Amino acid sequence: MPSLLSWPALAPIGLLLVSNVFMTFAWYGHLKFTDKALWLVVLASWGIAFFEYCFAVPANRIGHTVWSTAELKTMQEVITLVVFAVFSVLYLRESFTLNHAVGFGLIAAGAYFVFAGPFR
Repeated sequence: MPSLLSWPALAPIGLLLVSNVFMTFAWYGHLKFTDKALWLVVLASWGIAFFEYCFAVPANRIGHTVWSTAELKTMQEVITLVVFAVFSVLYLRESFTLNHAVGFGLIAAGAYFVFAGPFR
């Protein structure tokens, strides 16, 4: 097994981070443009999502040499929550409340168990 400081172990983290920035904009960026036709924002979102795939697919292909698919998916979900939290505060100007922090913390606790196993 390669070192956890190797390219195959670290690349998925960076690639998934970039991927999730694109995906968050694709899914939620249009919320600032409610005056635009729905079909137009769907097409724009689809175009942005293409770039998400350009980073997500290599992240999983490279990462699967080190991480299990469950670990890669868990990594992706935690990164998604972090990117979404930053995006919602900085771009959408929404507040991040204690209940969000607790909920995200519980998901992070679940991620711990995915990486800590297997339990015997």
